[in-house]
Amino acid sequence: MKVTLLTIISFLTYQLGISQTEKLLHGIVLSNNNPLNKVEVINKTAKTSSRTNDLGGFSILVQVNDSLLFFSKDYFFTRLKITPEIINHDNLTVNMTIKAEELREVVVTSIKFDPVHSSQKNIDDIKLAKDNRSLQKYTGVNDGTITNGMDFARMGTGLFNLFKKDKQGELKKKTSETGFKKLVAASIPYAFFTQELKLKPEEKDLFIDFCDADPRSAKLLENNNILTTMDFLYAKNEMFKKEKQEFKN
Repeated sequence: MKVTLLTIISFLTYQLGISQTEKLLHGIVLSNNNPLNKVEVINKTAKTSSRTNDLGGFSILVQVNDSLLFFSKDYFFTRLKITPEIINHDNLTVNMTIKAEELREVVVTSIKFDPVHSSQKNIDDIKLAKDNRSLQKYTGVNDGTITNGMDFARMGTGLFNLFKKDKQGELKKKTSETGFKKLVAASIPYAFFTQELKLKPEEKDLFIDFCDADPRSAKLLENNNILTTMDFLYAKNEMFKKEKQEFKN
């Protein structure tokens, strides 16, 4: 009986030691039997990453129960949990699905109009013709117009130019402020927010705005690393949940 018990304990200890030992896992990433290059292979549990080569191959250190994430801009991201069978087989094949191309522009028809040019001389001629037709000028009857009133056409031109300059400055400011959002849109797939961060679809944009408000988000633009960006989003997600809970209370 003692021998049997010792054997069982030794076996369990051996299995536990095996499961806690990191092993180098090899694999290949495909799409429609074609190898995918530069796919980010991320060990979410160990906070390490790798990338596929020209043949779609990769190598990364893993343990049992580690979670692997596979990212590529034009493909849906894939998640995989490491099992003892995967480690023992050591020849992992991951298939990724390409995203449908978005229809960016639709041309319905092509109609050309002659451009209408309006110079200051044209505006003055119109004003003069209007004055010549004025009932008040020749009959003394007020037709509802204001004599010697403001030239709204000329004033409008000046306001338009001023507004145009302000709009250009606002556009430049807006572009600099949305750098983080562009980084997230280019590197983090939509499913990451709903599956990994457990956000509701309607919360995604609000969460990105919440992250963008953090000054640390600007530092991510200096070093475009998907693992660093993910760590930042994970950390901000915990804060986002706390803020949301406090708001409800």
